[in-house]
Amino acid sequence: SHHFEWPVLAEIAGAPPTAELRPQVEETSSPEHSQLDEEEMGMTYAELGLYGGLRKLQRCGPVSMFRKLLGVWSHLSAAQVAVKVKRFFVYYSINRHKMCTLTPAYHAEGYSPDDNRFDLRQFLYNTKWPRQFAVIDKLVERRG
Repeated sequence: SHHFEWPVLAEIAGAPPTAELRPQVEETSSPEHSQLDEEEMGMTYAELGLYGGLRKLQRCGPVSMFRKLLGVWSHLSAAQVAVKVKRFFVYYSINRHKMCTLTPAYHAEGYSPDDNRFDLRQFLYNTKWPRQFAVIDKLVERRG
């Protein structure tokens, strides 16, 4: 933006991620989005990147992801990590079937959408994950 002297580029690059499905709320001179992706999802894009890597590259399910993230997020309590992992897997299971209809795409990450020819993973899940979430709850109880 500085090289070309186009301040609008800095504005675009600094804009918060949003689906823009709801109209903006006008406040004085700076419009504010009424729908922000991270707020709506309840997780940050940095967290999503970590979840995506653990899920696709390391093939983690809810329990193994919880165990790995306990070490990564040592600043959080086990209960907080459990809430984050459960939230991810609920949304993952609700939306996983949509990944099976994507056309070939650009591969920017190891876990990016692909044409699914070699993706033999399950795509319909019980969104409650009863057994896995019960195991996570027991692990949280043991940690106190």
